[in-house]
Formats: sequence, C-alpha cells, structure tokens
Amino acid sequence: MKRILLIPGDGIGPEVMAEAKKLLGLLSQKWALSISCEEVDWGAERYLKDGIGLPQGALADIKARFDAILFGALGDPRIPDMAHGREILLGLRFGLDLFINLRPVKLWHPSLGVLKNNRAIDIVIFRENTEDIYLGLGSVTHQGSEQEITIDESKHSFHGVYRIINEAFSYAVRYNRKRVTLVDKANAIKFGGSLWQRVFRGVSKEYPSIKADHFFVDVAAMKMIQDPTQFEVVVTSNLFGDILSDLGAGLVGGLGICASGNINPSNIALFEPVHGSAPDIAGTNSANPIAMFLSVSMMMNYFGFMEFGSIIEKAIVDVLGRGATTKDLGGGLSCSEASHEVLRFIENY
Repeated sequence: MKRILLIPGDGIGPEVMAEAKKLLGLLSQKWALSISCEEVDWGAERYLKDGIGLPQGALADIKARFDAILFGALGDPRIPDMAHGREILLGLRFGLDLFINLRPVKLWHPSLGVLKNNRAIDIVIFRENTEDIYLGLGSVTHQGSEQEITIDESKHSFHGVYRIINEAFSYAVRYNRKRVTLVDKANAIKFGGSLWQRVFRGVSKEYPSIKADHFFVDVAAMKMIQDPTQFEVVVTSNLFGDILSDLGAGLVGGLGICASGNINPSNIALFEPVHGSAPDIAGTNSANPIAMFLSVSMMMNYFGFMEFGSIIEKAIVDVLGRGATTKDLGGGLSCSEASHEVLRFIENY
C-alpha cells in the first residue's frame, strides 16, 4: 500500500488535483494498484480563517503515515506576501529535508518546441533544494533612505553540495545517461563556486563511466538555446536551478506541461506541477492538467511503478499528437475535457 497525502492548495490547484484523483482512481481500478489518498485543506482559505498554514505536528505525522505528497499550487492575491506559501511549501521542503528538486525538461511533441531546429530535448535538472540564497540570510541597514544597503547571503555546505551531486551521478547510472554537467558561476562567486567545483571533481571520479563536464551559468543558458541536446543531467545550485529549469520549460511548451519532484531518497517525496496557482483563471475550468498528470507519472516512477509512469507519458504524447489539449497549447478543450482524453487513452490501454 502506497499512502499519498493530497494538498490541492489555491487557485487552479484544486481543479488539477481533482483530475489527478480521477487518474489515481483509474490506475487503482484497472490494475488493482494499492494506493490510499488522504486530502487536507492546507492553503489560503484556511490560513485566512484561522492563521494556520502548516499545522503543528504535521511533519511528524507525514513522516509516520505517508509515502509521498501530491501538491497542487499555492498563491492567493489576498495574501500578497505569500506568508502561507512559505509556511506550507517551504516548511515541507526544509522540514522534510527534500534536498533534490528534480526538474525534467522534455519535449513531448515537436509542435511544442520553440527552437528553429526542433530536436529531441530530454534534460533532467538536479537543483539543490535546501541551501543557497533562499535561506533568507542577510541584513538591511538604513531601510527606506537613500543610504539603504541590503545584503543577501548565499550558504553552501559540503554536505549539501555532495549529496545533490552524488544523486545526479547516481541517477545517470540508473537511467543510462552518459553525461552530467555542473552549472555554477565559480569565476565570479569565489567561495561557493570553489566548493561546488571541488566536490564535483571528487564525486565524478567515483563514476568513471559518466562524462563529467562544466559550464558557467550564463554560458549554460546560451547553450541550452543553441543546442539543448548536449545536456542530459544537469546539477546546480538552488538559484541557478530555479532559473534554468524555467528556461527549459520555455523550450518545451511552457510551465503548463512541466512537473517537478522534491525528493529525499531516504525519507519522502513531494510532487507538483510548476505552473503556480494562476488565480486569473481559477474556477474557469481552463487549467492545463498535463503538468499534474506528469507529476503523478513522476510519483509512480518514484514508487517503482515504472510501467504506470510510462503509460501516463504515452497518454500525454497521444493527446498532444491529436491536439486534444487546453487553449494554452493550441487546443480548444476545457481542463476536464482534456483530462478525459488522457483518462480515455489509459482506460483503453
């Protein structure tokens, strides 16, 4: 039995989560897949009502009772500073030590590519998820005056850098990928850059069958556009991974078709679409469910149910080939109609 915690969240999160529940139900029914789902109301509505984002004791409960988390989206204009989002999503990432942010960048259909020479794109980005500038370290002096000075500090540890680099190489071996690329800015960021470079060189020696190479982040961004096929597995810091993964999404069809995993291999994983809560279209039944379905596919692979992850991917390829998609991908279907097309393929598989 695999136990999944469902967190629909805000905006279009509940809409795409509703379709994910249909998908999980179909997999369970058709193949007798042993899955148990439990849904919680963590999001803006609850936060505005009682001031609770991540309930007390939630982290311990999750560790004790669940195998994975499926997340919708967070973001509500009534909470402009995203206080609840930081408490919930960052609380889960840091509290559960989900140090891998796994961001596949794959061109599922040629029609979605934006490059002139449209080639197969299949990159997996390993973004370190618990360190770097996102820790909120720093200071400000003379705030609000013309003498204001702000300092944001970026923190990297040997432990944090080693484990993400090691996981990237391990993934390359498991999935028969031949190349791991370190992306950093060591020519300008002296201390953190040196640490990443030294650890990368050390770990690469443990994987002699994998080609290890390196680009500075500005060069990597250029090369991803010039020829993304030269990348297979990319490992990088929190900040640079954040930027490059969205650049990659732009090459393959946008955020509406991209999924992500926040993973600790020895603990638990959280899977989510990367498109955000999109409050401007919430409630209109026009959200694209594909990113959520690909998040479910990633979760199936994480569980070791590779066959079911593959079936979901085949269904996605099928609907994209037929143009049975929502408006953001050039189709004319609603969220529920696009979902129905995916589910119908799986039901008839």
